[in-house]
This record gives sequence, structure tokens and C-alpha cells, in this order.
Amino acid sequence: MSWDSYIDNLIAQTKDASGTTHADKACIIGIDGGAAWTSAGHANALKLQGSESANIARCFKSKDFTAFMTSGMFVEGQKYQFLREEEGKVVYAKKKGLGAVTCQASKTAIVIAHCPEGSQQGNTNKGVGVIAEYLESLGM
Repeated sequence: MSWDSYIDNLIAQTKDASGTTHADKACIIGIDGGAAWTSAGHANALKLQGSESANIARCFKSKDFTAFMTSGMFVEGQKYQFLREEEGKVVYAKKKGLGAVTCQASKTAIVIAHCPEGSQQGNTNKGVGVIAEYLESLGM
């Protein structure tokens, strides 16, 4: 099964009233070890590098975000400043000039999306939430 259509769905969910999308890249990784569910070949794929996905998965699996708080969150080779986490399921991070990252976990996956600088992270949060909650409703 290809999960790449979920990238398109997530980005579509970030549209505002004028039709502008507020996420430009997304991916889904497994919560156990960070294995990619979506492919890097998708035009809007968020391409995690090296140990980035494993590090993100480890924090979500343990619900311990200290590593993000002290060292930041690395996505596509860039260090994003940790902003906050909610209920051990959602993490927000930002990097001036690059934008923001929203991550939300379901039972078995972590949905991650990037919001470009100048776009509304709240809309990206909504898109990530829709996909993560859908996966959760499927028991995933």
C-alpha cells in the first residue's frame, strides 16, 4: 500500500478560505523506529535525513521530548527550535526564515508537515491532525 496519497490529502486539508495551502511538505513515519511510510519520491515529500526519523520516533514512543527541548528538532538537516508539546502526542517547532514543523502521533505512526515561513502554522496543525486522527480511528 502506498501512503503517498496521504501527503496530498494533508496538504489539501491546510487550505484557508481563499484556497491557499499552508503546508508545502509532509511525511508519515512509524512510531516504532521511524521507518518511512511515505516515499521520498513524492513531489511534496518531507525528506528526513540520517537518524532524524529514528530520533523523532524515539521521543514520541517514550513521550519524552527532553532531547527536542535541549538540542532542537532536526528535519531535513535543519535544526528547528522546539516550541511545545501537547499530551505527548503533538509537537510544534520553528526555525526563523524557514518556517515551522508540526508532528502528531497516532497509535503506530507520526504525521509530520512543514509550514513555510509566512504561512499559517495553525492551518498546518489542522491538516496534520486530520490525518493523525484518521489513522488513530483505524487503530493505527
